[in-house]
Formats: sequence, C-alpha cells, structure tokens
Amino acid sequence: MNPPQRPTTGGTGGAAGLMPGPRKEYVEAFDTPDSLDCDGDDVFAAGAPGAVPAQRRTQRPAGPAGGIGGGSGGHGGGGPGNGGEEPAGKGARGVAKGGKGRTFTGVAAAAVTTVLAVVVAGQVAGGPQSGGKTQTRGGTEQGDDAASRTDDGRGAARATGSSAPVTYDEKMAAVYPLDADLRGSGAFRTVGGHDKAPGRGQVLRYRVDVEKGLPLDGELFAEAVHKTLNDDRSWGHGGVRTFERVSSGHADFVVTLASPGTTAAWCAKSGLDTTQDNVSCDSAATERVMINAYRWARGAKTFGDDKMHSYRQMLINHEVGHRLGHNHELCTRQGALAPVMMQQTKFLSTDGVTCRPNAWPFPRG
Repeated sequence: MNPPQRPTTGGTGGAAGLMPGPRKEYVEAFDTPDSLDCDGDDVFAAGAPGAVPAQRRTQRPAGPAGGIGGGSGGHGGGGPGNGGEEPAGKGARGVAKGGKGRTFTGVAAAAVTTVLAVVVAGQVAGGPQSGGKTQTRGGTEQGDDAASRTDDGRGAARATGSSAPVTYDEKMAAVYPLDADLRGSGAFRTVGGHDKAPGRGQVLRYRVDVEKGLPLDGELFAEAVHKTLNDDRSWGHGGVRTFERVSSGHADFVVTLASPGTTAAWCAKSGLDTTQDNVSCDSAATERVMINAYRWARGAKTFGDDKMHSYRQMLINHEVGHRLGHNHELCTRQGALAPVMMQQTKFLSTDGVTCRPNAWPFPRG
C-alpha cells in the first residue's frame, strides 16, 4: 500500500471534495490488531409423614425448592408403620398410625397426580394455570417460575444477569467475534427498506449491501450508515448535501459490508491491496465502498474496545469521504482531534505529534 500523503483536497473543512470526484488515494490502511415458602410444613419434604418413596414418585421438571423429595420416614422407609416391628402393647396404635400413613400417602399421591395433570393441561393450553401461581398446602399462593424457565431464554438471561445488547447504542458499542481470515460467499443481499434524506442540499442516493452468510447484523449496519452520514458532524454539514438510502433503482454508490476475503477481492478491482492489514477501501473503479467486516466487528487498538461506536462511525465517514474525493490527512497539532481522513486505525501520530481519535469531518457540528 502507498505511504500516507498530505491531503490534496484542502482538508475536510474547505470547498474541495464537496462533490463526488476522483482522488489520488482510495484506501484506508489499518494496523494489524493484537489480534458481545410456602407457609407451614411440606408434606412432600424429606422426613415428612406419608412421603411417597422415591421409586414410586412421579417426577416433574426441576424447579425451585419445594419439589418432590425423598425421605426416610415415609412409606417404604424404616420407621413405624412401614413394615418395622411395633413395641409390645402398641399394636392397635401402630395399626391406626400405619393406616393413617397409608391414607395420607394415598391422598398425597392423588394430590401430586392432580397437580401434574393441571400443570400439563396448562402447558398444553399455552401457559401456566391460575395466573402462573399454585396453591400451597396452607392455602397460600406462591409464584410459579415456569414462565421464566420457558421464556425463549429471556428468563434465563435475566436470572444469570447477562446483558446482551438490545438498543442501537448498545449494539454499536459491542465487540463481535469474527475470523480475521474469513472469506465469505462473495454474494450480496441488499438491505431492504427506504430511508429518506432528512437534510437539504444535494441528495446522494446510496444502497447498503451485506455479504450473504456474514454473521453480523445487516440491519444494524444499514441503520448506522444512515444515521452517521446524516449527522450534522458528517459530510452533509451545513446543508451541503443529504443522504438517502434506497434498496432499488439508481444509487450513486453502494456501502458494502463484506468479509476480509471478499473485501480484498473487490478492492483489487481498483488496484488496491488490502490483504496485509485487513483494511477497508473505497473501490473507486466500482460502485462499492467496502467496509471490512473484521474491522467493523473487532475495531482497532487506537480506539480500543470502549470506543467501538465511535470507531464504526469513523469507518463509514472515512471511506465515504474517499468516495466524495477526499484524500488522507495527517495529525498536525499535539492533542488535537485527528482528521477523519487520517489513517486512524493504523496510527494517531505524525512526526512525533499525536492526535486524539475522532469519527467526524466536522466534530464541532
């Protein structure tokens, strides 16, 4: 890849480059990374009188405490009324006690069968019975967590405290796994829908394509492109132009998210080699502005994992900036925000002067 050159368009703040046009450099060179009680007694608890022996119990799905448990004092155990010998003079009482135990066992077994029948019927009907609650022996209600266990994983996520990204900002801030050597199918799908140009000035129409089979959110990518390009800090600043996303018909350019291998193939069509540093490029000889999915997913050391949202905005602005005719720029003042056309994934310093990461052509808005 060619070494960085001083800008030839007068920078991002001048008049040059406001209309799409040719430029000398197309590619963004990136560095290689150092490489998302119940109240009362439970008649079924261990040691409870009349508890059903383990070999005779009907099992139910694992749940919270209060499920059917084994015990040594129930029917079939070693205690009185279970086949053991009674002390002399206590036969009648033993018979009575044993009869009560057997009666209570039968009642308990019937109760278990009834509860299971209700639960099964409720599941077949599409949800737990009685508003998700079951009756305890004392007549009080306790919540049934069956819904949380069968909530398509959402209940489990809440229980384990996982924090999968949900909102746009959370998704844009997350780091996603992707193989640096991935070569995808080479075929693309267009993200459907239409996003109107919200601003004024020249209307530029673009399409968003995502490589088929890529394990990334194409709709998120399309949303990010539209929001980024139409931010007042981006290339439409001051009403110069506005960007409209289309999924059919004419498009001035196509922002494309592709695997490293496919990105390299399309950049090569414009004489650009992106294989060494896994870079993105504007393939100026084609309609495609190529965003390398590895960089989109993993970011760069110069921004770090905590600035993934900003990094992705920089990728979009930088490569579309090339499409609009802007060349690479360099850091010129210590501690200043880096020009968006600086090769920020590769470095933030020029001749001993270090800039801060920046995603925007016009960061002050």
